[in-house]
Amino acid sequence: MHRSLQSYEFGTGYDEIFEAPGVPRAHCRAVVEALQTLTDADLTEARQRADLAFVNLGITFTVYSESEGIERIFPFDLVPRVIAQDEWRRVEQGLKQRILALNWFIQDVYNEGRIISAGLVPAEAVYASPNYRPEMRGFTPPNGAWVHIAGIDLVRDADGTIYVLEDNARTPSGVSYVLQNRLISTRVLPRLFAQSGVVPVNDYANRLHAAVRACFGPDPAVVLTPGMYNSAYFEHSFLAKQMGVQLVEGRDLAVRGGRIVMRTTRGPIPVGAIYRRVDDEFLDPLNFNPDSALGVPGLLDVYRAGGTCLVNAVGTGVADDKSIYPYVPDMIRFYLGEEPILANVPTYRTADPKDREYVLAHIADLVVKPANASGGYGVVIGPSSDERTLAATARAIENDPAGFVAQPLVRLSTCPTLIDGEYQPRRIDLRPFVVFDGREPWVLPGGLTRVALKEGSFIVNSSQGGGSKDTWVLS
Repeated sequence: MHRSLQSYEFGTGYDEIFEAPGVPRAHCRAVVEALQTLTDADLTEARQRADLAFVNLGITFTVYSESEGIERIFPFDLVPRVIAQDEWRRVEQGLKQRILALNWFIQDVYNEGRIISAGLVPAEAVYASPNYRPEMRGFTPPNGAWVHIAGIDLVRDADGTIYVLEDNARTPSGVSYVLQNRLISTRVLPRLFAQSGVVPVNDYANRLHAAVRACFGPDPAVVLTPGMYNSAYFEHSFLAKQMGVQLVEGRDLAVRGGRIVMRTTRGPIPVGAIYRRVDDEFLDPLNFNPDSALGVPGLLDVYRAGGTCLVNAVGTGVADDKSIYPYVPDMIRFYLGEEPILANVPTYRTADPKDREYVLAHIADLVVKPANASGGYGVVIGPSSDERTLAATARAIENDPAGFVAQPLVRLSTCPTLIDGEYQPRRIDLRPFVVFDGREPWVLPGGLTRVALKEGSFIVNSSQGGGSKDTWVLS
């Protein structure tokens, strides 16, 4: 073995590549054998080529909290995360099941409210959610599809069990990094990739475009972006180019005769579906935030009247609120009549008095999350927090019980990661992407593997110092 692979030790958790020090998992043997042939010079050259490719392609993201600059190259690790075909099939079926149930749930809570009447989901958890949009009551979107694109975060615990950590049903980001990571892998490690038999991911743009077009007639589709200063602007422009559609900002669109039109030098052109990457509250200043300059005045009225289709629909955030997450297994049973294939992480809603009492008594052992935050912001990991932080978190829960959930700490699986030329274990998660056109969900093989580059860290988000790996589903 390569010197640092031979000495690689992953500790007591679950490692995605090795089942014991020096013993690769059966489906990873070919990858490990290929890695063994790479010298230090090979790895250095590959690292440099990957960094250069990311710079040339403009693959960046924004960290709003950094004062020295907003644009950063997204860190990419050369060692892939490898998933066996049989395990992936089960994950794929579980994800399809989940997005179908979430769509049924959103349709239900904006219309009949059957699951609330059945006592399976508390009314206050739905109607008090800041992501519930009363404007969507009585509405059914084209093809019945509310969530056309979902990013569902998965984690593996120390015993090897895969859990769903959270659902992202509003404007999930990261798929462009999946596609570009694959491109970089094939460029900088061609032999390693060619020997491994990996399922391709290059059909995503076609699947996405088909789902977008399926919801509203033959008129041109567009991608609506908040603009170049948004953290995911690279992804917006990349996906528009991949789908062969226009990238527009709110100022490029207008309402004319009950339709949305795009302003062009040749005059206004009717727009069909809008793949929007603008959050609900900024989408229409007439109906939501009046100070927003990012949206289109009157867009919601046109949408509700059937004059356009929004991908994803307005109001889908009610399904990915962390206070709703504990009820997804019940949704699957209620709407589909099936048992959940993928398990939830046990979750305590601090809005519930009994759950809150338990959380406050065991706060040092739990992970506390704001119910409506994202990007890893506001997460308090009890086992690694000091007394002052824990006390402040307890006060925050007591002051706003509905604003938090808590979970036991999942000991995220690790994967060999190149740190300063040495293979070291780093914790990872996985965000697969599901595309839904109202008929049959389709799951992108693999997804975005995010890696916590800081030693000992459980936070994999890029905004918190994380990076990514290519995810190889083996054929």
